Amino acid sequence: MKKYIVLLFLLSITIFAFEACKKKEVDEPETPLSPTHTPTPTPADARLIFKFKFDSMQVRLNAFGQPSIVPAGNAALSPIFNKMGAHYIELAQNAFTQLGSGRVLYYAPETTAGGATAIDFSKSVLKGQNEEFYSMKLKDITPGTYEWLRVSLAYQNYDIRYKSGSIYGTGTIASFIGYNTFITNYNIKTQNIAVNSNKLQGYWGFETSVAGINYTSTGQAPPGATTVPNPIASTSPIPAGSCVVTAAFIGNNGATKPLVITGNETSDIIITVSLSTNKSFEWQDITPDGYFEPAAGDAVVDMGIRGMKPIW
Repeated sequence: MKKYIVLLFLLSITIFAFEACKKKEVDEPETPLSPTHTPTPTPADARLIFKFKFDSMQVRLNAFGQPSIVPAGNAALSPIFNKMGAHYIELAQNAFTQLGSGRVLYYAPETTAGGATAIDFSKSVLKGQNEEFYSMKLKDITPGTYEWLRVSLAYQNYDIRYKSGSIYGTGTIASFIGYNTFITNYNIKTQNIAVNSNKLQGYWGFETSVAGINYTSTGQAPPGATTVPNPIASTSPIPAGSCVVTAAFIGNNGATKPLVITGNETSDIIITVSLSTNKSFEWQDITPDGYFEPAAGDAVVDMGIRGMKPIW
């Protein structure tokens, strides 16, 4: 009898323990066996992204978008670009869309601190090669087909070669090519220049270092000397003194490819704004040796961009 009771007691404990283990297994959360799920992109996520590219091999154009050569008596070189700033971005439906009548995506801050309305350089966004300089949600852009891109360039910073007597060196130029810019101060490379006034298109600062000593100088290119390519100038002109560069959208194969926006895109559209820097820094070559030599009287005549290709 006692043996029977003991066996019954042990059997009860075994059944209880088994049921407890089963309950514990059910209550414990399972360890995920698959990677974390990534939500499917939606139209609310997709963006239109603009990035700069600086191309010294791109065709050198004139103000009407035609191939251009350096005129006799002048010399030019292709600068090494560090930064670029844009003031205005617009999508134009066709060659008859007047400036401002397309879809304006971006307009940089302006100020009257220097008197007349001018770009506020202290709030400018400066970007280098392959860096995103502007983006916005595609759902916020009016759906449609856009054949042309307009970008108003405002600031350039690049390195050039120069000659001074028997010295051959490299210097940095900060160039303001917007229609009018209010500048409190700016860095060329390491040196800060105080201005506290408006500067019209073509104002520049130059910095170099010789034997560990920094030298700076500033100047102003003549009015109208900055080249601003606009292939549709006959049907959609831009104001004199502005730097609104115009170009048709193209595909990676170089063929015309209008930008089509539906508003239902689920992935980003990246526009590579390829700018021609092909001999874009031009001067009067007093001593015809192909070297920029300010001490010999060489004067800057053009710092404009020599073409644009919006590729997507």
